[in-house]
Amino acid sequence: DVQLQASGGGLVQAGGSLRLSCEVSGITLDDYDIIWFRQAPGKEREGVSCISSSDTHYTDSAKGRFTASSDNAKNTVYLQMNNLKPEDSAVYYCAARVDIGNGCKAGYYGMDYWGKGTLVTVSS
Repeated sequence: DVQLQASGGGLVQAGGSLRLSCEVSGITLDDYDIIWFRQAPGKEREGVSCISSSDTHYTDSAKGRFTASSDNAKNTVYLQMNNLKPEDSAVYYCAARVDIGNGCKAGYYGMDYWGKGTLVTVSS
């Protein structure tokens, strides 16, 4: 049974930092790309970051401020978010996609598993 659980959200002031965690079970991180998405109220879900065994990718909204990392021993992927802005407020989700060899170059499509989200609220 595959499970992904995002945690670490909360309320933070603009300019602050949060580290989100995505704990996975039932899969091996080396075989999957882990993608972070977010969805703000009234907006479409958007990709934020991807991490695979071979590469990482960040969308424009995350570049220079967010860093994805993984700890395979703990089956956990992290998203360090610095210099947070009010527009970063959203529910953040992690998802997993089988890596067929092209890592994050596959984009932000074709997820095989989704986790429940964690709410991030950034106050101005």
